[in-house]
Amino acid sequence: MTNVAGLSHPELKLDINRLSEAERAELEELGMLVADGFVPHAPLTEERQRTLVPRQQVSAPTVLNEAYDYERPSSFTRALSIDLNGTTLLLISGTASVDEGGATVHVGDFRAQCWRTYRNIATILEANGMTWHHVVRTTCYLRDIERDYRDFNEVRTAFFSWLRLDPLPASTGIQARLCREDLLVEIEAIALARPADEAES
Repeated sequence: MTNVAGLSHPELKLDINRLSEAERAELEELGMLVADGFVPHAPLTEERQRTLVPRQQVSAPTVLNEAYDYERPSSFTRALSIDLNGTTLLLISGTASVDEGGATVHVGDFRAQCWRTYRNIATILEANGMTWHHVVRTTCYLRDIERDYRDFNEVRTAFFSWLRLDPLPASTGIQARLCREDLLVEIEAIALARPADEAES
C-alpha cells in the first residue's frame, strides 16, 4: 500500500501479459499504460473545474476490517462521510456478516447473518456519531429472496421496532449473487445528519 495525502492506496497490480488488445488500448487512452509499462500513479493536479466536497473514510475495525486489507484485497471503503455545508451524508458500502479479520460469520445461518450485518452497520454509524435513526435508505441484497425474504423481513421488523425507528428508512430488496458463496445477505445504507447544535431547530 502507498499513502497519498493520508489515504491508503493499493499498489497497481495488473499483469501486462494478460491484457487484451482492447484493454491495452483503453489503458493507453486513460494514460495508465505507456510503451515502457504502467504509469504507477495518475498525475496530481491542483486545478479542478469544481471544488471537492469534504469527505473522509469511516471505519469500524472492532467488528469488521477494510476490504482492501483482505487477503485478496477489494478496492472500496466501508463508508464515506461527506460534508454538505454542515449536513453529513454517510454512504455505507454493501456490508455483510463478516468479522474484524474479514472472515464470514454464521455460515449457513441466514437470520444470524442478518443480525451480524445490522450490528456491523450500527458500529459503522456509531464511528461517525450516528445511529440507525439517521438512516434514510437501505438497499438489501439477498442470495435467495424467495427462500429468505420472510425471515429477512421478520428480523428487520424486530430490529427496527426495537430501535423505535419512525419513519422507517426507504428500502429496496434485490436478489443478487453476492461476492462470496457463503454470504446470504448484504446491506448498503445511506444516512444523513445535521450538526448537533442544529438538531432542535
